Amino acid sequence: MPNPYDRLAELGLSLLTPATPIANYVPSTRVGNLLYLSGQGPRDADGRLMIGKVGRDIGIEDAYAHARLTGLNLLSVAHQVLGDLGRIVQTVKLLGMVNAVPDFADHPAVINGCSDLFVDVLGAAGRHARSAVGMGSLPGGISVEIEAIFEISGAAL
Repeated sequence: MPNPYDRLAELGLSLLTPATPIANYVPSTRVGNLLYLSGQGPRDADGRLMIGKVGRDIGIEDAYAHARLTGLNLLSVAHQVLGDLGRIVQTVKLLGMVNAVPDFADHPAVINGCSDLFVDVLGAAGRHARSAVGMGSLPGGISVEIEAIFEISGAAL
């Protein structure tokens, strides 16, 4: 497996400060060797959220970039919880939600932004099962929200 921090640097990316939960939930929960991450949205390093409805306000290319940014936020949460992204044995599953107009039908192309980032950073451990679905709205009007499940190694958190 490639060193995820070296891969991030090669891609010109830096981990971000994870967002504070906006409601009554925790950012992650561990059950055995599985780490469940709560849904994250496309928040940049300055804390700005990418908002808009895909198919009306945002095209597929920009939505793909938003999903990639969301993936970076997920990796940032995993790093904060685990202390080392190298503890990720496998990305088990992603649930990608796209804030889209009713007739938008290319949700997988949007969520590929996150999937591609995980493979780029984690190598084979980044490959995963996935659902990519459309939503009528998402919190704060964000364009995408993605949650993740990772298999992890090492002692309890």
